[in-house]
Amino acid sequence: MILTVTANTTIDQTLMISAFEFNRTIRASSSTFSMGGKPTDASYILGALGITSHAIGFAAGALGEKVTSMLAARGVTTDFIPVDGETRLNTVIIYERGADDTARGMTTITTNTLEVSTGHVHQLMNLYKSLLERVSVIVLGGTLPRGLTPSFYTDLIGLANARGVTTIFDADQPNLSAGLAARPTYIKPNQFELERLVGALIPDFEAAYHAGKQIVEASGTQPIITLGELGAVAVLTDRAYLIPPLPIQVVSAGGAGDGVLAGIAASLEQGKSIEDGLRLGFACAAAVCLLPGTADCRPEDVARFVPQIELRPYP
Repeated sequence: MILTVTANTTIDQTLMISAFEFNRTIRASSSTFSMGGKPTDASYILGALGITSHAIGFAAGALGEKVTSMLAARGVTTDFIPVDGETRLNTVIIYERGADDTARGMTTITTNTLEVSTGHVHQLMNLYKSLLERVSVIVLGGTLPRGLTPSFYTDLIGLANARGVTTIFDADQPNLSAGLAARPTYIKPNQFELERLVGALIPDFEAAYHAGKQIVEASGTQPIITLGELGAVAVLTDRAYLIPPLPIQVVSAGGAGDGVLAGIAASLEQGKSIEDGLRLGFACAAAVCLLPGTADCRPEDVARFVPQIELRPYP
């Protein structure tokens, strides 16, 4: 079973606009509600592919109910601990393509509205421990709500390691360092997250590869490093791959990295190789980029992209 753990559940509202102007009413050409939060995104994508998962974490209010209903509609089993406050609503603003067909970019405005108590944490930990015996792969990460410290991830990954469960972890600092201290099986930092982790610029594949090698040597954790338009570098224990991007027209990259989490989790849970997981994961990422909603994708797009994903031995 695949388990996803999302401490800071989220709904994303994506607005498409032609331009931003101060002190003006801006009329969006379209608006889409979709899933947010790295692990719940992974469950949402897996559900689109007909792959079951179990999503747990914290949720609150009407938006928390929306997270649950959206996941359930895709066949995801949910077990969110009700907490105080409200599940987050993030706003993703996509600036539509100009007359010369160049992408103008994307801005995400995040919030932090969940409130978690010590009692809530104990409830989630008890639930998590009860599920570990039935779990083969865990996807966890993202930001943390008020009431939690980065050691939350250290504890979760440590418990999984004690059971021999594969963990796929994706977070920014300081959560990334805290989780990495517990030696997860895989991490999936993007370029900026890796730069903050190592305290140095990562301008190209070579720099990403060397930073990844240092992580493997220090902790045994294997990083899958996404570099935006450059592609990605997967640094495994005894080999590495450069993964070039597919030539697609990106509508929104929101949740694309979470497609990588989903593909790796699905393949490993089915007993397939990490190489199979990388192909499926980056096919999911490309499919997500074709639609405006965060972590939304069509299974037929994923299927046609899988054979197009290249894994080039590196260096």
